Amino acid sequence: MKYKIVYDKPGKLRVRFGQYVFTKKQGYGLEETLAKIAGVVSVEANSANGGILIRYKGGIRSSLLDALGSLKRKELPEKEPTEPVRMKEANREFLFRIAKMAIWHYGKRIFLPMDIRRILSYGKAVKFFYKGLDALLSGKLNVDVLDASSIACAFLQGSSQTASSIMFMLGITDALEEHTRKQTVSALENSLSLQVENVWLVTDSGDVKIPVRDIQIGDHLRVQSGSMVPVDGTVISGEAMVNESSLTGESAAVRRTKGHTVYAGTALEEGSVVISVMKTAGESRVHDIAKMIDESEALKAGVQSKAEALADSIVPFSFLAFATTFLFTGNFTKAAAALMVDYSCALKLSIPISVVSAMKEAADHRILIKGGKYLEAFEAADTIIFDKTGTLTSASPQVAKVIPLNGYERSEVLKDAACLEEHFPHSVARAIVNQALKEELVHKEEHATVEYVVAHGISTSLRGKNAKIGSSHYIFEDEKIPYTDEIRRVENSEMEGLSVIYMAVDGSVVGMIGIEDPVRNDAKAVLKELRRQGFEHIIMMTGDGEGAAKRAADALGITEYYSQVLPEDKAEMVNKLKKAGHKVVMVGDGINDSPALASADVSIAMRDSSDLARQVADITLLSEDLTDLVVLRTLSRKLMVRTQNNYRFIIGFNTGLMAAGIFGLMTSQTTSILHNLSTMLLSGISTRPFLNDSGLSEKSIVQGNAVPLPD
Repeated sequence: MKYKIVYDKPGKLRVRFGQYVFTKKQGYGLEETLAKIAGVVSVEANSANGGILIRYKGGIRSSLLDALGSLKRKELPEKEPTEPVRMKEANREFLFRIAKMAIWHYGKRIFLPMDIRRILSYGKAVKFFYKGLDALLSGKLNVDVLDASSIACAFLQGSSQTASSIMFMLGITDALEEHTRKQTVSALENSLSLQVENVWLVTDSGDVKIPVRDIQIGDHLRVQSGSMVPVDGTVISGEAMVNESSLTGESAAVRRTKGHTVYAGTALEEGSVVISVMKTAGESRVHDIAKMIDESEALKAGVQSKAEALADSIVPFSFLAFATTFLFTGNFTKAAAALMVDYSCALKLSIPISVVSAMKEAADHRILIKGGKYLEAFEAADTIIFDKTGTLTSASPQVAKVIPLNGYERSEVLKDAACLEEHFPHSVARAIVNQALKEELVHKEEHATVEYVVAHGISTSLRGKNAKIGSSHYIFEDEKIPYTDEIRRVENSEMEGLSVIYMAVDGSVVGMIGIEDPVRNDAKAVLKELRRQGFEHIIMMTGDGEGAAKRAADALGITEYYSQVLPEDKAEMVNKLKKAGHKVVMVGDGINDSPALASADVSIAMRDSSDLARQVADITLLSEDLTDLVVLRTLSRKLMVRTQNNYRFIIGFNTGLMAAGIFGLMTSQTTSILHNLSTMLLSGISTRPFLNDSGLSEKSIVQGNAVPLPD
């Protein structure tokens, strides 16, 4: 491919290949390819003019020219835009749209005669009149009717310029709301798409773990209990109960067998299936899920729903004020002030924009919130319950000891345990798998289909023998495997303070694995800060034994904790607290936490949670940082403060404008312009970041410093 150098200075190189030499997707591919060159800081490709701008460090100019010269038009890679690129393009399009609207609105006053401008205003008003009439015919007296009436009043007063200004500002606020919503959907879509990284590809030689990006249409994937369906596909074998609430809103799992379609973002609660891929990861229903989250009425914050309901309910009073003023004064201009100024428009725009902006800012902090109502509920919560393992303790626990029993070798116990555990996403399972990798213990798939027993363990057939691995409750109580004196001796002498996983083969324990589970470095300070921020009850619940639970509780300064807790016990505790009048937040990461997560007022899943836990959770933390909980609390509180401030401003300012118009202190045109200008400005202000002045940082929290919060 031939190109021309149009700018060449140290650190910056711009070349041009010609108009539309490469497509937009090829441009994204070029950006990714060139960005991989060592020393390149950034790359921007423009398909419209065929230009590429490269910023770089060091003496790599010749390498860049060589790379550009080696490009072949027929071999250019195609890529989808990254999240930052999408955001940047969306911002550019929004600013261009606003600029175009402003240039047209003010430019026509200079270049077009009044009669032409009046005709154009009439034409533009048609869509507003249509929406208002449609609402009236549907039996609604809402904001659309009020907008149409205020524009009509301006025309009746002979001021097409006022009508044009009203429509211009309504257009600005609509564009602002649409832009904010698009950004949020994009952020949510990107966050959702990160939740599945690897999948199990079914091959003739067994199941192979591959990255989700390598999936091809027609591939066969195995999806196990507790895992999320990575792509849209058709079930070709197996049977499972699938939680499809992310698509349908229905919490009850549905049975899926051969011939049924399953969709990306849904999760298997029970069973195992093999699916044939219908669409790749980039083409699945992830966008639909994000759109559902953004648009669902059931997921809107209470303040948002109330604002929208209040906005429509106030409209009749605006018409009543118009009629009353005209009846007593006989002055149409003064009466029109009641229609030119209203509370509804600002309420209906600024409050939802505030909520959407808060959700977007949370996504920027890698906190995925499935609906505005969960931000509101988190702000009101007074009780927070934590699972221990992988939540308050390190997300990467480590194997501390492996003790073989009954003639087994240590390496054999660890290798077989890793072979079984790698199928199920949980921090303890990862610890065992990682230890086997560290010791270079290669394990083949020598077992039959594995069955995961929620919160207990795994059962399968291993080399023709019945193998089980899991907790003491599962091995000794549920499976009735003998608890021998030797096991008791090893526990007392070797496993003190460790979480113990037992492996049994053909009815006897052959090995014990001690998991070291240190608390997170920031956990104690975060809990202290959450207590300061209004959480009256901070509770830890774990399936571990009393020794491991007490050790963690003491290290964290937690006084309320429960050990050897089953999934149903966690859910029962949540329901008990809710019945006592508490607003409960549940934070967990495992399949065993799912019942409690589903029962809580607000449920939060950690980054390394099982797919099912993320599916059930209302909020997912996409980083490993517990301080995100403090960010979330601060964000939710600031959202509530902003909405209340918006309410006060809207009522106060617009009441003043309406009174000024009715008593003749301002013309209706002036009050209308000020009203619409204030609505536009308030909507713009509502998009401001909530946390930019909070002084919130990981360092300040870990050191126990106070986090400034609004009163």
